[in-house]
Amino acid sequence: MGNSKNYKIANPSKVGEKEFIALMAVLMSIVAISIDAMLPALGIIGTDLNVEHENQPQYIISVIFAGMAIGQLISGPLSDAIGRKKILFYCMIFYLLGSIICFNAPSLEIMLVGRFIQGLGASGPYVSTMSIVRDKYSGAGMARIMSLVMMIFIMTPALAPSLGQGILFIASWRYIFLLYVFYAVTVLAWVTFRLEETLSEENQVPYKAANLYHGLCAVIGNKATVCYTLGMGLMFSSMMGYINSSRQIFQEIFNTGEMFVLYFGGLALTFGVASLLNSNLVMKYGMRNISSRAMTANMIASAIFLILLLNIDIKFWMFLTFASFMFFNLGFIFGNLNALAMEPMGHIAGIASAIIGSISFIISIIGGTIIGQYYDGTLLPVIIGFLIAFMLTLVLFVFANRSVEIPSEQNS
Repeated sequence: MGNSKNYKIANPSKVGEKEFIALMAVLMSIVAISIDAMLPALGIIGTDLNVEHENQPQYIISVIFAGMAIGQLISGPLSDAIGRKKILFYCMIFYLLGSIICFNAPSLEIMLVGRFIQGLGASGPYVSTMSIVRDKYSGAGMARIMSLVMMIFIMTPALAPSLGQGILFIASWRYIFLLYVFYAVTVLAWVTFRLEETLSEENQVPYKAANLYHGLCAVIGNKATVCYTLGMGLMFSSMMGYINSSRQIFQEIFNTGEMFVLYFGGLALTFGVASLLNSNLVMKYGMRNISSRAMTANMIASAIFLILLLNIDIKFWMFLTFASFMFFNLGFIFGNLNALAMEPMGHIAGIASAIIGSISFIISIIGGTIIGQYYDGTLLPVIIGFLIAFMLTLVLFVFANRSVEIPSEQNS
């Protein structure tokens, strides 16, 4: 493996390639499993915890992103300062603590505290996975490993709701959090006993508040990066509004019952497949080219669907067709917008990545929560959310592209 002419291992270790790929996929999956496995249980949790409004359980989804938004600003720079393994260990302890609090939560308020702590913990694996792969591999080797990791990772959003539903068949919703406890303990043991530190001492960067401040100034001082970051936040807010309302849409509007998890998982899979296709197409057609076409297509589709929604009775197959089209195109947008936002930030990549991620998460929390809380038993709030998000993002996209010199050969 290390002698391959196609790629180079920057930091060899005793952990085999297959085990390393599996561990990275498990780390990347922490956010998806923390959200999607909960979806089938939201209605039951709301009833058991005596919430005042049926939309309030949606906060269980939103608040974990709040923890991640703050956690990224801490765990990102700290992973460069104290090492990947230590930050993973500390963050998984937080995730374990949050899971235990949620398991025992007597009220929605305590549940939200636990989910926030879970989000703080999930931020470590979320920001460290790419850094660990980058530490160990370089060149085509890194691309190859990440492709294999992504192939495993994209199955998580498709399978996690079914996992949550399966637990509900045999036990209380609280045992979904027991699953998270098991997940945290497993990852803790795996990281502790098998993963070697991948960041060498000479590459460690001391954690300083001044570095975070200068990174923030660099990010907000670059017009293109600001526009792409705001666009990411808007895109994710529309998707988060859908996720928050998804159980109610499928089970209350379309009466899918327990089949909700299969439909949700299938739509998530279209997003993952498009993300993989994007990695192959982007070198040929360019990030801006692909992103602008996908955003335009989704804006037009949202407008058409809104007109239909206001004039006819929407059938389930119509919504599934629309949603499949939307999520497939979203798979061509998220990764490209993130890469475009990071493009001018190569000199401060680690800190900039944390700041960009945090800003986009904050926007998505606000937008997604507003969309979800406006759910009124119809598709209207979600569809309007999609339409507004794509319209605004296209405007931001135009402003961003005007501020940078775009290579003519690929428009990327």
